[in-house]
Formats: sequence, C-alpha cells, structure tokens
Amino acid sequence: MDKKKVIIDTNFLMIPGTLMVDIFSELERIMEYPYELCYVDRSIEELNKLAVFSKEKERLAAKLAIVLIRQKSLKSLPSSKEDKSVDDTIVRYADKDSYVATQDKALKERVKGKKARAVVLRQKKYLVVI
Repeated sequence: MDKKKVIIDTNFLMIPGTLMVDIFSELERIMEYPYELCYVDRSIEELNKLAVFSKEKERLAAKLAIVLIRQKSLKSLPSSKEDKSVDDTIVRYADKDSYVATQDKALKERVKGKKARAVVLRQKKYLVVI
C-alpha cells in the first residue's frame, strides 16, 4: 500500500513554536494509514522571511519549523512557475490519497474540492482529520 501524503502548510509548521503542540506525535496518533510528511519548497522561503522580519515569538516559531523540517525528514514538494502561492502548489498536489494540514479556511475548501482530507488543530491542543 502506498503511503498517503500529508502536506503541511507553512502556518501549520509554526504550531509547535507558537502553541507548543507536537504536531508530529499528534499526526502519529490520528493517522490510520502509513504516511509521508511533505511540505512545499517555497515554505522554506516564507519561514526564512518570518524568522527575520516578524515579532520575536513568530521568529522563534519559524526557526523551530525550519529545524523540524530537517529533523523529521519532511519531503519537499517542488512548486512550479504556474503556482502563484504555496497554497496553489498544495492544491495541485492534493488528491483523494492525501491529507492537507492547515488552519486556512480557504485552503481547506480548495482541497476538499480535490477530495483530499484536511488535518486541523482543535482547541489549540490536538489534531483531527475532517
């Protein structure tokens, strides 16, 4: 059985640093299938900007997110020139065999249209699949 893709958007990667929730052990808890953690290559650019130009809490969260991407061996998904944003790239990769971890309402709607499932944070402390 192929692994399902769990595509994590940029803001979701910052949850461990902003809300102190271990999204990786939470994903382990809720996922029913073998999965592979992925992120869009441009997320690194977004995180690098946040790590320099944000308020202190966001700066630290962005730096932690970059470390976690490497530590947890997340797979990079290449964006294309046609993709205007990280969200566009996520939607392009989203399908019935993937999950998208996001708190972004508009992105959740877009991936539902592609039959992907969304993973969201509830009550600032645990993840659920919707």
